[in-house]
Amino acid sequence: MQQRLLLAAAINGFLAVALGAFGAHGLAARLAQVENAAKRLDWWNTAAHYHLIHTLALALLAAFCPQLPPRWAVWAGSSWGIGILLFCGSLYSMSASGRTALAVVTPFGGLALLVGWATFAIGALRLAPR
Repeated sequence: MQQRLLLAAAINGFLAVALGAFGAHGLAARLAQVENAAKRLDWWNTAAHYHLIHTLALALLAAFCPQLPPRWAVWAGSSWGIGILLFCGSLYSMSASGRTALAVVTPFGGLALLVGWATFAIGALRLAPR
């Protein structure tokens, strides 16, 4: 479990930095002449921000994984992974394409991120006292 979480954090960290850099340099130049460029860049920045934060959360979870009840660690990691995919993925897609149909998915991704934090908290509360 710990190795999978660390691998997920490493892959997502790479993607978050690469996509953030693309947003700051490549996408900004591509959208320079687009009417709603500022809004689309804001979506991209929000996605990159949440992506990186939840990548660090996956790494933190991996660090504490041996001490947490396995059920809660699995729920937290899975929820964050789903949240990154749905929340960040939908924002990245809307930013790049200008199509907002995926906006209906974004709140479900946000909910998954919240579930991840809630299950991480429950796991922390269930730590055995030392």
